Amino acid sequence: MLTIAPVTLSTDRLTLRPLALDDAAALADAASDGALWEKKTTTVPRPDGFTAYIEKALELQAAGLALPFATVVNDGDRVVGSTRYMNIDAANHRVEIGTTWIARSWQRSFVNTHAKFLMLRHAFETLGCNAVELRTHHLNDQSRAAIERLGAKLDGILRRHMIMPDGHVRDTVVYSIIREEWPGVKAALEARMQALDTLDA
Repeated sequence: MLTIAPVTLSTDRLTLRPLALDDAAALADAASDGALWEKKTTTVPRPDGFTAYIEKALELQAAGLALPFATVVNDGDRVVGSTRYMNIDAANHRVEIGTTWIARSWQRSFVNTHAKFLMLRHAFETLGCNAVELRTHHLNDQSRAAIERLGAKLDGILRRHMIMPDGHVRDTVVYSIIREEWPGVKAALEARMQALDTLDA
């Protein structure tokens, strides 16, 4: 049986630490960088909604269904977004990485690559997962491209899967990485992190 407990995961540039109620103001600031709540293909709260957002995330954590993180850039200890393990299927050793968002100024930077590396490494090498799932809105081309760059394989599309906050119905694209694919995915992520570090040097 898969057992998931709060944990802090770090590289030299990024830390994923357990989400806490004290993060509400910092998350509101991060979401305001780009007014992320206006994007129709994601569900990021408005600044005044983050206390409730965190409370709900912690309820899911207490129920064993999610493990939410604050995404923190080490330089300046700056909170730039959030992500989580979710839809945890302990009996079958599966998790989903989702509810991921990053402040606009930090999109297309090292942040997402480092975060996915940390979460995938922990899932496969510490938790012993058989598979890690990633889902996104079928219209979210940026997210789909990022997931595909990881080496995740397309499992299929859940048609008319979710009603979004603005009322439109989302088709959800489902990808996964399985245990046997992790060594290749890991090597590619490590190479990409090294390349990004060289560019930023």
